[in-house]
Amino acid sequence: MILGIGSDLANIERIEATLARFGDRFRDRVFTEREQRKAESRPRAVAATYAKRWAAKEACSKALGTGLRMGIAWKDMAVSNLRSGQPVMHVTGWAAERLRAMTPEGYEAVIHVTLTDDHPWAQAFVVIEARRIDAGGQP
Repeated sequence: MILGIGSDLANIERIEATLARFGDRFRDRVFTEREQRKAESRPRAVAATYAKRWAAKEACSKALGTGLRMGIAWKDMAVSNLRSGQPVMHVTGWAAERLRAMTPEGYEAVIHVTLTDDHPWAQAFVVIEARRIDAGGQP
């Protein structure tokens, strides 16, 4: 069952200008250390990498049904990548609490995220799925 869907479109040039203007202050407020390492390791795509993660955080907050309000923090949502390159969304803090609250008993929540960019745009979609857990504890 689908619990939430969110999407967001971010302008890479706007993120690039924000990085130039606010630097570490912006990075440290919005992105986890892991997200920063990923972006900074891509010299030709630093701003695009940040913009995709910005869009993913916005999309996740929408899928959680809150937007960026009600106590949710930017770093409560973080994107990493599997070895295959597939993006994975992790939630902590208030976002994790909200996810638990919206997940029906007997189900586990799975967050699906996809990212793309085509200069000057970065886009993310997030779908939160509830999967039934059987009596043996397996989905």
